[in-house]
Amino acid sequence: MVRLPNQETSIIHNASETNPLTTTLNMVTSNSDINTSSSATTEPVAYGGGFYIGLGLAVSSSIFIGGSFILKKKGLLRLAAKGTTRAGDGGHAYLKEWMWWAGLITMGAGEAANFLAYAFAPASLVTPLGALSVLVSAVLSSYFLDERLNLHGKMGCVLSILGSTVIVIHAPQTEEVADLADMGVKLRDPIFVTYAVIVLAVSLYLIFYIAPRHGTSNVMIYISICSLLGAFSVSCVKGVGLVVKGAAAGDPVWLQPLTYLLILGLIASVSTQVNYLNKALDVFNTSMVTPVYYVLFTTTVLLCSAILFKEWNAMDPRSVIGMLAGFGTIVTGIFFLHAFKDINFSLSDLPKFVKNRSELLD
Repeated sequence: MVRLPNQETSIIHNASETNPLTTTLNMVTSNSDINTSSSATTEPVAYGGGFYIGLGLAVSSSIFIGGSFILKKKGLLRLAAKGTTRAGDGGHAYLKEWMWWAGLITMGAGEAANFLAYAFAPASLVTPLGALSVLVSAVLSSYFLDERLNLHGKMGCVLSILGSTVIVIHAPQTEEVADLADMGVKLRDPIFVTYAVIVLAVSLYLIFYIAPRHGTSNVMIYISICSLLGAFSVSCVKGVGLVVKGAAAGDPVWLQPLTYLLILGLIASVSTQVNYLNKALDVFNTSMVTPVYYVLFTTTVLLCSAILFKEWNAMDPRSVIGMLAGFGTIVTGIFFLHAFKDINFSLSDLPKFVKNRSELLD
């Protein structure tokens, strides 16, 4: 029990003698104030309006990036119709095609929106929503590139939308890193340091020992390198986004060494990631690389975010299950989009399938 000064004790004592109810109310009020102050110190800070800004940026990023593939493809098709040397054969005529440049600018806008989204919303929300770019590209291709979207593809689109909706509903809405100083504290956490050392050791082992021997025969090698180092790139993007926010607020972020460490880490991780992703695309089929890369990359990002930012600490078990279920639904949708894209199957073929099956059973 906290003892009050003698003067205040006498005042309260005199007041309690005249009105016992007043003393009881004072005790209840003081206890509630103590509980309120203690709960305020432990309760995480909510994102507020920034969460919805990050959500809007993530969705718009997927729309821009998905549309950019269509614009660039249209530009390349226009050049092929003119008889110029194609890009796959070493030609660079696409640099004179305005539609290709429109696609490049659109992709740049999408990447910029994705970059800013990490500064406003948790990585566990922004990264899974990247699957929407695959969805947008598939839908627009069926309209503008005459690429048929079969029944499996349409089911994949629906599943991707449903999974994204579930993730948005259950995503953490508490901000664990508010500024660059908080980011520095998180990076020095022993658990994250241990995780980072293990990931770097595994990545170096894959790069220098496994990749030269089995990289061209196993799709998992190159994509594992991209995914493991890609998780660091997302964390660095989150930190650089905080640098941008701090600079806009007038904070002296450019005087802190952590700023330049994050920028260098972002450049190193992204360049390595792009290098090995290009190797995977050059050796293996795109329909195989894209879904595998999305699943591994998103999984490593969610794991890294959980360890570094601890975004999932404020989530109840129901929200955690919802996030995992949403992610699994998106993975299933991406699988349907790519695994069966060359199969010509529609709703009109269902009666034929049922009829042929019944004949086989008879």
